[in-house]
Amino acid sequence: MEALKQHLSYGCQQITAVLITEIREMDNADRAASCFKEGFNCAQAVLSAYGPNFGLDRGLALKVAAAFGGGMGRLGGTCGAVTGALMAIGLRCGTVKVDEQAKEKTYRLVREFTEAFRSRNGSIVCRELLGLDISTPEGRKQATEKKLFTTLCPKLVRDAAEIIGKMEE
Repeated sequence: MEALKQHLSYGCQQITAVLITEIREMDNADRAASCFKEGFNCAQAVLSAYGPNFGLDRGLALKVAAAFGGGMGRLGGTCGAVTGALMAIGLRCGTVKVDEQAKEKTYRLVREFTEAFRSRNGSIVCRELLGLDISTPEGRKQATEKKLFTTLCPKLVRDAAEIIGKMEE
């Protein structure tokens, strides 16, 4: 009987840990989506949702990621939601001293993240994801007319935040 009680107790602890992780993941994905809806860029939204988990306050996260939106300065390169997530990975695994193991872990997580994001969305490149080149005034106008910044981009932000959340488990 005692063994059964211990087993049930352990099972409850596992379930509680999974639920806490799911709630935290939802909170960060919701926080990232909300930040993007407020008008911050995709990189800012993702990094500011996760930065505080790794010692970077929200305000500084918003500043650091400010240049990365729209595929880095609206150049249409690597999606800002992706760069925000990669910065979060760096905060989580990076070090302030030379550490080859930490570097390899960081690069492995970057590969895992980009594979998961690419699997969900087909690319990690802004212009490919949007199907437009937002580095031009015409491309930005088309993206606005097609409501990509209010439909597709929030999904990409949420996807990046959810993937990072699952990687924390």
